Amino acid sequence: MALSAPHPDAFPSVPPIDIDNPATVAAHDWAAFNAVSAMKNHWHRPGWSETTRAVYWLLTISDSAFIAHARRCQSFVRHLQFDEIAPDGFHLTLGRVGVVDMLNDEGQMEGLVATVQAKAPPAFVLTAVPLTGSRGALRYSVAPWTPILELHQVLVTASEACGLPSMAPTARLRPHIGIGYANRPLPAAVARNAVLPLRSLPPATLTIDRADLVEMWREPGAYKWRIIHSVQLQTIVAGI
Repeated sequence: MALSAPHPDAFPSVPPIDIDNPATVAAHDWAAFNAVSAMKNHWHRPGWSETTRAVYWLLTISDSAFIAHARRCQSFVRHLQFDEIAPDGFHLTLGRVGVVDMLNDEGQMEGLVATVQAKAPPAFVLTAVPLTGSRGALRYSVAPWTPILELHQVLVTASEACGLPSMAPTARLRPHIGIGYANRPLPAAVARNAVLPLRSLPPATLTIDRADLVEMWREPGAYKWRIIHSVQLQTIVAGI
């Protein structure tokens, strides 16, 4: 079964031909964004309210070089008045485990983490290519997808094994790293014109060596979270 496949709820709905080539992924993402006529308010989304607290798997990002890169991009598009992601808030969303009210079994969470840790795939290096957008955000394209999707499959299987709610399928995931969220309707052409000069910037690289299980909630214009557990990915030893 293919790791990535067309899905009507994904953006882009059809994955790129080569999910591991940064240039191919970036061009595909840009073509999809170029087809968007109007951006929507990101915060008008189902599944969230002012009181929602949910458990997610994230790749949280603390790399100082990437943060400086992303902050530079944010400075170029600040006139759009998007809700900027804070320096401690950059992340790649892997998926929702469930709403906190339905996950009150501490042993179940511990079992989930232990199951994921036992099957943790190797650490990997990710290329983040500036910059593109979606229907409600501005974001980096990222590649390769394969190690992210393989990790996601481990998470999906672990949730099922632990009797937790089913996560969204791996084939639906479109990995990306956001820098800001649209907080009102906006002609997409305005955002594209602002983003276009940033596409000549060199990409950033990130070493991904862990996945974080977090409790997430919303505050005005931002997602916030606390890390519940971190799962370390396997270390690659040179020459072995």
